[in-house]
Amino acid sequence: MKLLRASDSSLLVQFGDVVAPEFHERVLALFRSLLTERDARIRNLHPAYASLLIDFDPLHMTHDELSERVRRLSDMKPRANDVTERLVTIQVCYDAEFGLDLADVAAYHSISIEEVVRLHTSVTYLVYFLGFSPGFAYLGGLAEKLQTPRLATPRTSVPAGSVGIAGNQTGVYPLDSPGGWRIIGRTPLTMFDKSATPPSRLQTGDRVQFTAVPRSSFDEMVQSAQQKEK
Repeated sequence: MKLLRASDSSLLVQFGDVVAPEFHERVLALFRSLLTERDARIRNLHPAYASLLIDFDPLHMTHDELSERVRRLSDMKPRANDVTERLVTIQVCYDAEFGLDLADVAAYHSISIEEVVRLHTSVTYLVYFLGFSPGFAYLGGLAEKLQTPRLATPRTSVPAGSVGIAGNQTGVYPLDSPGGWRIIGRTPLTMFDKSATPPSRLQTGDRVQFTAVPRSSFDEMVQSAQQKEK
């Protein structure tokens, strides 16, 4: 573990320099421990693949004080009942209209579209962290056979709910936004709702399972959601 003074009011805790579950488990353990303590002097926590950035109030806490706390918490082993993993199921329609890059991904790997869908829905993913845009969750665990480069030229607009892959990651665009990930489907679920608590459907440390639904089910779910909003 490395402790770096990222600024006059932040401390960067590094557990490794590669994307690996064992490093992220340590990130999550420290992240959850600090959340549990509810210290008002700690303003924000920013978990990443193998590090945690801690923003604090420099008028009431020093780097040394925070470093000492981080070392103490990192040495503690979490109790088995302290953490309840949440499994979130996300329905996805892999229809050609929604899967803008589905055929290209299949061609890139010399497999069928059906195999792309099977591989994408056969894995339970880990939410490493949220970033890029509100509620955008970076999911690790993509099957090696689906790992595909980003688009050479990002799209200026990707519809909310679009499910994409980039490198060894997958994720869902929670809002309409630019993006360069390969789009293979779309979910009818609302991934980010600023009026909800919490606003993001996915949280750091969640497990995610994608399940394929036909276009008819996608349309029914959209209509049901629209009726509830009225």
